[in-house]
Amino acid sequence: MLKIHRYLASVLLLLVAFSVGVSGLESGDVSAASAVLYCPDTGQFLFEKDADERLSMASTTKIMTALLAVEQNMPERVVTVTAEMVNVEGTSSGLRAGDVLTLRDIIYCMLLESGNDAANAAAIAIGGSFEGFAELMNRRATEIGMTNTSFVTPSGLDDENHYTTARDMALLAAQAIENEDFVRICSAKSYRVHFLSSDKTIVLYNHNRLLESYVGCIGVKTGFTKKSGRCLVSAAERDGIRLIAVTLNAPNDWSDHQKLLDSGFDEMALIKIDTDFSRFAVSVVGGEQKTVAINGSESVAVYRKADGEPDVTRTVYLEKFLYAPVKKGDIVGYAVYETDGRTVKRLPLTAAQDIPIAEKQQTKQNFLDRLFGLFDRW
Repeated sequence: MLKIHRYLASVLLLLVAFSVGVSGLESGDVSAASAVLYCPDTGQFLFEKDADERLSMASTTKIMTALLAVEQNMPERVVTVTAEMVNVEGTSSGLRAGDVLTLRDIIYCMLLESGNDAANAAAIAIGGSFEGFAELMNRRATEIGMTNTSFVTPSGLDDENHYTTARDMALLAAQAIENEDFVRICSAKSYRVHFLSSDKTIVLYNHNRLLESYVGCIGVKTGFTKKSGRCLVSAAERDGIRLIAVTLNAPNDWSDHQKLLDSGFDEMALIKIDTDFSRFAVSVVGGEQKTVAINGSESVAVYRKADGEPDVTRTVYLEKFLYAPVKKGDIVGYAVYETDGRTVKRLPLTAAQDIPIAEKQQTKQNFLDRLFGLFDRW
């Protein structure tokens, strides 16, 4: 059970946000049929254009497919490609039936070359079938809060029941870029796949032009079909501020995203938040010391300049007590920073030092270990 401590955190320092470009975009400034600019740090949509219109999303679908694959936490899992996996129209990453490669390399094939064959391979390997994987996609979408989305295919090929909205895709991208492995893959400009079944290798090149042309871009995914038009989900980070732009059916998507992201970085700013936890400690049972001090790393929170500098309330949650031994860096609680009922930052709190088991407690523990060891031998 965590103990709770609340008080108003003082704003220590106002930092000037990095800003370039324009602000105050209007719908006509963006070519897309539907678009949003989203700040995941604050949960605010900074720009919307028909954000909740249901549209097809082409290969940006692979953000969900890749996220589910990354969340398997089995990057070295070996997958053997079957004929069913590669029997698909559209973009291919060059997989052939009988190829053997890791799940990690399949994810690279999906996010860089946008391989429909790779998306199929991941779907069948993880879900057992396309239908089974679609169930996983839609279940994860519900967890994320994507209320206007229906997934049918893992690759994004057209289907009347396969659709989303710009708003939902922003929420999906925000979830995806929380995963460091996902970001590492989708931000790679190129990658060499080494097959396990032979000496075959292929070199992949990322289709996302913004990785080269936009400072701070960290992903995410392109898409195109005749029905969907040009679709793009991008994410960029500057001075600790992360923004996500989504356009669906956008003839001038590269230009749209530069305008959206520039506008967003111009609108946002940072404040340094109170991370002094010197007055906090957690009780330790059976340790050489009765309490352990708490550390919290320096951090900042993001806010929208137009909303004014916010008052930030800090709530500290700590374990009521810990059992020795305690190791420096062990997570012992967390601090939540809120403004107007909205969470702007959540920081883990850690033990500031090692607390070994007390010598008397260690002697007692050694005796019990020997005693129970005798019973085990019997």
